[in-house]
Amino acid sequence: MPIVTSKAPPSAPKGAVAIAAVLAVVLAAGAVLAAAVYPFAEERAPIKVGILHSRSGAMAISENSMVDAELLAIDEINAQGGLLGRKIQPVIADGKSDWPTFAKEAERLITQEKVSVIFGCWTSASRKTVAPVIEKYGQLMVYPMAYEGLEQSPNIIYTGAAPNQQVIPAIKWSLDHIGRKFYLIGSDYVWPRSINEIMKDTIRALGAELVGEDYIFFGSSNVSKAVERIKAAQPDVVLSSVVGDSNKAFYRALTDAGLTAQRLPVVSVSIGEEELRSLPIESLQGHYSAWSYFEAVRTPENERFIRAFRSKYGENRVTGDVIATSYFSVRLWAKAVQEAQTLDVERVRRTMLTETLDAPEGLVSVDPYTQHSWRSFSVGKIRPDGGIELVWTVDHPIRPVPYPPSRTKAEWEAFLAAMYDGWGGRWANPTEAQ
Repeated sequence: MPIVTSKAPPSAPKGAVAIAAVLAVVLAAGAVLAAAVYPFAEERAPIKVGILHSRSGAMAISENSMVDAELLAIDEINAQGGLLGRKIQPVIADGKSDWPTFAKEAERLITQEKVSVIFGCWTSASRKTVAPVIEKYGQLMVYPMAYEGLEQSPNIIYTGAAPNQQVIPAIKWSLDHIGRKFYLIGSDYVWPRSINEIMKDTIRALGAELVGEDYIFFGSSNVSKAVERIKAAQPDVVLSSVVGDSNKAFYRALTDAGLTAQRLPVVSVSIGEEELRSLPIESLQGHYSAWSYFEAVRTPENERFIRAFRSKYGENRVTGDVIATSYFSVRLWAKAVQEAQTLDVERVRRTMLTETLDAPEGLVSVDPYTQHSWRSFSVGKIRPDGGIELVWTVDHPIRPVPYPPSRTKAEWEAFLAAMYDGWGGRWANPTEAQ
């Protein structure tokens, strides 16, 4: 807008000077009046929230749906009047399936976009790269993904399942219903490496047998050697933490090797309904998946959630654990903001620690001692049509235990430090095994 000054140019007539002076007085009076009537005008601006996920790269297959769920929750909150009398404005950043990019985008969201909270990450490598940034600026992040535990950042609320809420029950179920000889396979970064250590402790404690362990370079389709070793080991069940596009090659290679679900069941802790839309279903049918939530859950809130999700994104869309968790994470944060009546990070964080929400899977609460959530657990069987049929579920939410008691907290932290140092200060293996 043009700048209005109270002094006319030297060549202006006296009348122009008088008019300019009057205008200046009027504008000044208007500014004073506006400040009096709207003393908090800046607070009526939209509330910016950061959404930080991989929109491209190997993890886009999983993380784009998380963005969809978070945007749905924001739309619903805005339709109900927003928060604190203001609308929520999502600011979406693409981590590009690259850990350093996640950190840079997190810093940009905080310092340039001035977001009030960040909902973000899938992989633990991205979360561990982002966490120091969140802590540096005293910001709050909500992490809506099942993970390995072994962490309690004061600036992160963990809404996904901890190990005792997903991988440990998956082992127990597999032992009870499939067999006692286990083979572990995962992508080669911090989450699979860590949960496999937890699973090995659990397998030993339960008196079962570990017959092999393998890793696939992140994003790689080079799976043939691993499948050959699985076939030679003759396990009863494979526990998989393979993520992203690598699953396409992995399940096809199993089928090509004659290792169908009838001969060798795979229990995945990384594949849900959304991922199945992009995977070769003929190679996955009959295998299993273990999560806190499946679309088949029968609760009134889940039925409403599914209708809302499909209404926004199309009748062909499906939900899944990361989608439902991303959705209720935004609602949980919004509930805390409304109750705290502020966007102050520390007050919102403390309020979140007392929250309970009727989520699609049932009641979800944040544990005040760990900043993790109480979650359910189910096992589902992959159908030929790409859906997942519930075959087993717990009858109550499970309390989160971020540090499994099979080792001390100091021992788990030493394990993580050795892995990080061994990878040259990275949270993923930088070198593909030959």
